Amino acid sequence: MSDPKAKPRLLVVEDDMQVLQGLVSGLARAGFDVTVAMDGDAATQLALQPFDALVLDLMLPGRTGFDVLAALSGRVSIPVIVLSARTELSSRMKSFELGAVDFVPKPFWIEELVVRLRTRLALREQVPPRTLAVGSVFLDLDRRTATRDGEDIGLTRFEFNILSWLVERPGRAVSRRALAESTLSEDAGVIERTVDTHVSRIRKKLGHDGKRITTVWGIGYRYTPAEEP
Repeated sequence: MSDPKAKPRLLVVEDDMQVLQGLVSGLARAGFDVTVAMDGDAATQLALQPFDALVLDLMLPGRTGFDVLAALSGRVSIPVIVLSARTELSSRMKSFELGAVDFVPKPFWIEELVVRLRTRLALREQVPPRTLAVGSVFLDLDRRTATRDGEDIGLTRFEFNILSWLVERPGRAVSRRALAESTLSEDAGVIERTVDTHVSRIRKKLGHDGKRITTVWGIGYRYTPAEEP
């Protein structure tokens, strides 16, 4: 977290209302700012927002917890703690293979979960944030924010995905298809030409730095670190 006084933001995904209420109450008392989701689809969308950690049940309606982990792979970097009654070794191993950093079996002690969360967040604070510079705009890949002089420029999650994808591949021509398949959610009904609309909005929000994203006719777009003469 960039502000040491801010409460850590957690996304808690649990479909059992009684368990969820206990989690929210216990985590709030421990000093966490808690947002909840009760199914895998909602969790997948909410997790793209800037949270500090995710507590995830495996047995969920719609997308399972495994599906959520797979969908978020490569798109978010927050620590995920799986909290589940599926305690067999295969479920534990699959959770870790899909990117979870910890596994807490149900039934559980809220005090133990709090300690595990604090430990993971402390470890994360020791790692320098992953940032990218786009001229005067800074992208924080962990918190998924884009700021200029400390002020958020208001990128949507799709715009952030597209911009960071281009910036991480400087000088390369990236096709519209590659951008659509790699950065836009599959359930958004997006076609390749929609990428043009997102890029146009990104350029406007970047202001002068928007010139660093150039059109490669017939292919897609290229990000150039230094402005072309």
